[in-house]
Amino acid sequence: MQVNLEGRVALVTGASRGIGKAIAIALAGAGADIAATYRRDEAAVKETVSEIEALGRKAKAYSVSVENWDEDEALIDAVIADFGSLGILINNAGIASRGNSVADTDPAEVERVVRVHALAPHFLSKLALPHLRKAPRSDIVMISSVATTGMGANGAPYNMGKAAMEALAKTMAKEERKHGVRVNIVAPSLTVTEMGARLAKARGSANIHDLDATSPFGRVSIPEDVANVVTFLVSDANAYVSGQKVNVDGGG
Repeated sequence: MQVNLEGRVALVTGASRGIGKAIAIALAGAGADIAATYRRDEAAVKETVSEIEALGRKAKAYSVSVENWDEDEALIDAVIADFGSLGILINNAGIASRGNSVADTDPAEVERVVRVHALAPHFLSKLALPHLRKAPRSDIVMISSVATTGMGANGAPYNMGKAAMEALAKTMAKEERKHGVRVNIVAPSLTVTEMGARLAKARGSANIHDLDATSPFGRVSIPEDVANVVTFLVSDANAYVSGQKVNVDGGG
């Protein structure tokens, strides 16, 4: 089945690079118009917008700290004013924790990471839902991580934030089913992004592609692997999947 998202508007957070950028471009390639958020790198998000426009779709970038309620409220108002509707919300924006044990973690880091990964998706989902409920087809996708499967050491803030995000998604899937809103989770493994490169370096690999040989199918995951799953989930090709978590990890 060919995916067709024409007439739909998608808000993708953290769309200036990496997985968020790949998702934004994939959705645009399927016909959606894109509202893209970023935090600091205006040059990078301008490149994302340009690539979307080259596909013949409308795109606009918004600078926002997604963990801030007031900024999120202004963002949703601006997206509706600029695009007229909202049918897809991709909660992708994220930050890494510093890799310390619980005993050595700064409490401020815990609050910052959990706010970005858990409170921000709650805020944005709450604000978007009145608009999503009006659309003929609506979807929310949370970009989580396979980290919540193993809950590895020295990553408590990140594990906590992503686990809370998943709890939010599964709760909303039940609440919003009667409104026709599908809510799903996509959980990548280590992916070729700037954050992925830093994680690989922390694990002792100067180049993330040094891990290709020991990865499923002979390579580390790339952002397009994640974007393809997201595109399916928000499309008419997915009529009956909601409240689920899809691990994009090559089988483990």
